Amino acid sequence: MNILSSNDINILDLPDEMLHAIFNNLSTVDILYSLVDVDQRFTRLALDPLVIRHLDFVIKQDDLHDSSVNTKILDRICSKILPRINEKVEKLTVDQFSMERIIDVVDYSQLHSLSLEKLINLKCFSLRTNWYTSYYDEQVVPLLRRMLNLEELTLLLPVRRYKSTYIDGNHLYDQVLNYMPQLNKFIFNIHTEIIHLSTDIDVPSNDDIRNSFIKRGFQSVEACADKKSNNIICRCHVYSLPYQFDEFMFMGKCFQGGRFDKVRMLSMHDEHPFEHELFKIISQDFPFLQKLSIWNFESPKKEQHYSSTLIIFNYLFELDLMLAHSDYAIQFLSDTKTRLLCLTNLRIEYETLATVTNNFTNDATRLNCAKIKSLVMYRKFVPPHNFFSYFSSSVNVSFI
Repeated sequence: MNILSSNDINILDLPDEMLHAIFNNLSTVDILYSLVDVDQRFTRLALDPLVIRHLDFVIKQDDLHDSSVNTKILDRICSKILPRINEKVEKLTVDQFSMERIIDVVDYSQLHSLSLEKLINLKCFSLRTNWYTSYYDEQVVPLLRRMLNLEELTLLLPVRRYKSTYIDGNHLYDQVLNYMPQLNKFIFNIHTEIIHLSTDIDVPSNDDIRNSFIKRGFQSVEACADKKSNNIICRCHVYSLPYQFDEFMFMGKCFQGGRFDKVRMLSMHDEHPFEHELFKIISQDFPFLQKLSIWNFESPKKEQHYSSTLIIFNYLFELDLMLAHSDYAIQFLSDTKTRLLCLTNLRIEYETLATVTNNFTNDATRLNCAKIKSLVMYRKFVPPHNFFSYFSSSVNVSFI
C-alpha cells in the first residue's frame, strides 16, 4: 500500500475527514501495521479511540499462503501497538490463526465483546480474564456454543450476574458443554458474584454445587460459596482439580484449602474480615506464591492479632495492600506475625504505612521493609528525614 502519494496530490495534504474515509476501507491489520508510527499525524488518526474500540483481526483467506508475513505482522502489532491501546479496546474479532496471540498478549480491561470466526474446526480454546465480566450469559455462552468440535476447553472467568444464581455443574452442562460432543478435557476456575440478590432466589450450598458436577461426570471439583444472607452481594468459586492455573483470583474467606503448587499470583476479596488462620493456610497451600493482593476494609477479630504462630512466605516478592484495612499491613509487615523473605514490591497507602511503622521507627516492621525496592502509593507526600533509611538504599517511590 502506497500511503505517501497519489497521482496528483500528496496524501499528507488530505484533511482528517478524508483520511478517516480511507481508513474505513482498510483492515485493522493494515491500519495498525502500516500506519502507526509512520508519522505523528497518521499515528494519531490510526489510534483514535473511535478507530480502535473495535479491532477485527480476521486474516483474509488470500493472505494465508504467506504465514511468515502474517507472523511478522502479528509480532509487531502484539509487541509494539496493542500494549499502547489495550485499555481502549471494547470489542475484539479474531480467528483461529490470530486468536492465541491477540488474546494472550495483554489484558483488555474495557472489553465487553469477543467474536470468533471460523469456529467449526476449532479443537482447543482458552478464555482467561482477570476482572469480572457482566456479559457472560449474553456473549460468552453463545460464543462457546458455536465450538461444536472443541476437544479442550479452559476457562478462567470472574463473572458478575444480576438477580441470578451461581454457575454450577448443571448450568455448565446444559448451557455450554452439551453443545460440545467432542470435548474430552475441561479445565476451569469460575468465580460468580451475584449483585442485588433477590429474596426469591435460592443459592446452592457447597455440597449442592459439588453434587451438580459429580452427577455430570466431574469428580475432581472444589466449590466454595457464600451462604445466602441479607447482603446484596454473594460469591461462589468453582474450580477443577488438580488446579492448573498460575493465578487464583478473588479468594473469599470461605476458602477451604487444598494444594496449589502452580499458583504464583493470588488476589483476595471479601466484605467479611480475613483472619490470621486463613493466611497461615495460604502460606502452606500456596508454597510458591509470589504476588498477593488483599482487598478488604474490615478489621480481623482482635484476638486474632495476638496469635503466636509465625507465618512464612518464602517466595512472595509483591504485596498489594492499597485497598486493605491497616490491620492487614500489621499482619504482613510485622516480623513477629509474618516473615516475608523476598519482599521487594509494596503497594500501600502512605498513611497506613506511616502508622504501622510508627513513622518509620518501628523495629518490628523494619526487617520486612528492609529489602523493599519499589513502593507504590496513592498520593504524593513529603517524606520524613528517616523515610529512605528505613527501606532498601535503592528504593523507588511512585504514585498512582
